[in-house]
Amino acid sequence: MSTAEARSRCPHAAYLSPRFEVYRRSSELVLTRLREVSPSVEPLSLDEAFVDLAACPDVDRTVAGVRSFAENLRVDVERLTGGLTASVGLGSSKLIAKIASELAKPDGCLVVTPGTERDLIRPLAVTVIPGVGPATAERLRRLGVRTVAGLESVPASELVHLLGPAHGASVFRLARADDDRAVVAEREAKSISVEDTFETDLVDSVRLNAVIEHMSDRVADRLKAVRLSGRTVVLKVRRHDFATHTRSTTLPGPTDDRRVIAGLAARLLRELDTSDGVRLLGVGVSGLTDWIQDELFTIEDYEAPGRHDGWDATSAAAPSGGSVADPAPRRWWPGADVVHAEHGRGWVWGAGRGQVTVRFETATTPTGPVRTFPDDDLALTLLISEPADDRTEPADDR
Repeated sequence: MSTAEARSRCPHAAYLSPRFEVYRRSSELVLTRLREVSPSVEPLSLDEAFVDLAACPDVDRTVAGVRSFAENLRVDVERLTGGLTASVGLGSSKLIAKIASELAKPDGCLVVTPGTERDLIRPLAVTVIPGVGPATAERLRRLGVRTVAGLESVPASELVHLLGPAHGASVFRLARADDDRAVVAEREAKSISVEDTFETDLVDSVRLNAVIEHMSDRVADRLKAVRLSGRTVVLKVRRHDFATHTRSTTLPGPTDDRRVIAGLAARLLRELDTSDGVRLLGVGVSGLTDWIQDELFTIEDYEAPGRHDGWDATSAAAPSGGSVADPAPRRWWPGADVVHAEHGRGWVWGAGRGQVTVRFETATTPTGPVRTFPDDDLALTLLISEPADDRTEPADDR
């Protein structure tokens, strides 16, 4: 379940903080390997991507050939990432490959033979169809439709009436495994954004945040209108002296949630000095994909304590070489990577009341001992990376 639901059910539990920079490094290793296989790779999130094998003449595209390819790829992923497992789905379209990979979890491989696609999806819940989220599933349930097989029996005209022309027509086709969407490697560079220039410079932070919320609503509406989501939230600020600054932060998976967009944009704004006034403000989302995923992490997870006002999704965790930097004031959060002068590498198990408890183990060592230290013990340091330079101008598809 999502962390939001977990927190509502267990508000007093201890939650490990996400380590997005660690995830990102592993993702880059896997994507690099995929791009060695095919020039056509479309990242869906940090841990998923579509790969067009038709663009690679070296891959044997028989059923036996692609199964062998997939198994070798899973071995490569485990080797490159130091132990992460992977599930691979192979099919004649993005829809079928995605569903096959879900069915292959955990740590499996499923090849869907051409001609059997509809047999595969008919028994599945309607929510396997892209664009059928909780709200659409509830509408279909009222019609007595719970599975893809049931969805097949609904005429196109009725789906269009129920869901609208574009959405209804898309669901009708996908329920029949009719998916001609191409794998688009270039999509990462596109964006949807909104920006406004003000008649007088804005100084009040409350008003600036209100503008960001309104802009985030407009961006989210545009994303939903074209059934896209994106991984990178971009903030553009032009100050009173016409100096233009752009900040961005990248999520582990795509979102079209206005709350997440607004929350991250507001946090990016706090990184800039706007005390002399803002003449222009813009909010955008890039790294677009046509697959909308449920949120596993919430905005609170992106702001776990650690540095500045939260854990920065662009610059948070232990670098590969283990370079050490120590933020001030020092704050410890569950899951943080640390190193002790005597005991070596470990991670924070918990902290509070002037103490921090560390389990001294890593992914490559056996279960280690647990030790508790004063939270100001100078022998214990956090392992974090330096902030990334994210000041890049976004593309503008307004």
